[in-house]
Amino acid sequence: MRVDLQLEDRRAQEFLARIQNDAGNPAPALKQISELVVDSTKQRFQTSRAPDGSQWEPNRPSTLFAHLGRFGGSYRRDGGLSARGSRRMAGKKPLIGESRALSTTINYRVAGNVAEIGSPMEYAPVHQFGARKGEFGSTRRGAPIPWGDIPARPFLGISESDSAMIRDVLLDFLGS
Repeated sequence: MRVDLQLEDRRAQEFLARIQNDAGNPAPALKQISELVVDSTKQRFQTSRAPDGSQWEPNRPSTLFAHLGRFGGSYRRDGGLSARGSRRMAGKKPLIGESRALSTTINYRVAGNVAEIGSPMEYAPVHQFGARKGEFGSTRRGAPIPWGDIPARPFLGISESDSAMIRDVLLDFLGS
């Protein structure tokens, strides 16, 4: 699945048009911008914030308990959480699983005057946009896919600080 983001900052669009008309080859600027946006996107996984600055919805209890079940020592003999389990639960951030695959596979591609930033993980769009319980059908046994609602936790996009950074790169590229 492809997600297209449009830069709606008028000044940045004007700079991009100047690059196309005056500089000829925007690829070096697009590469630098892409690298900076990839770094910014990866940082969102640490802060659990969307490009607009809003906080991602926290993990649901069912997600947290499923996470704890993967580790020994998370529970005391009486069934309560151990100190280790409490630390694991407190440290579990949305969108960061055991493999950290989504947060570590943010990449870019520059082709001509187009830069694409995203993740090759097939579940990335579900986390970006969310999904309703059963939105993707059901298993052979009739269980819904996904088994519960998944809230949107946008990680791709351009923040205000990204826009300022993009303008700086474009100004530098144009020598202004």
